[in-house]
Amino acid sequence: MIVREQARQQLIARWIEPHPWKHSLAEARLAGSKIAVWAIVGQLRAAGRDAQTVAADYAMPLEAVEAALAYYDQHRAVIDDRLAANEPAPR
Repeated sequence: MIVREQARQQLIARWIEPHPWKHSLAEARLAGSKIAVWAIVGQLRAAGRDAQTVAADYAMPLEAVEAALAYYDQHRAVIDDRLAANEPAPR
């Protein structure tokens, strides 16, 4: 279990960075890009949880999507709140 958690932390360290001026955990993004973790998670939900499809949609390695999921697992509540804030208002 410890080895797996260390691997997840390494994935996050390699692929995920804080947003430079939005200081919320929910605004973390892929390193060197403008793609937010919450956007990847939202796309995963829309794609039926198919990480390979999402990686192809964003032209990124599958490992980056896995890193976003690992980060999401650690910060699920704040990212779910961010996703909810991005949903259209009911009519």
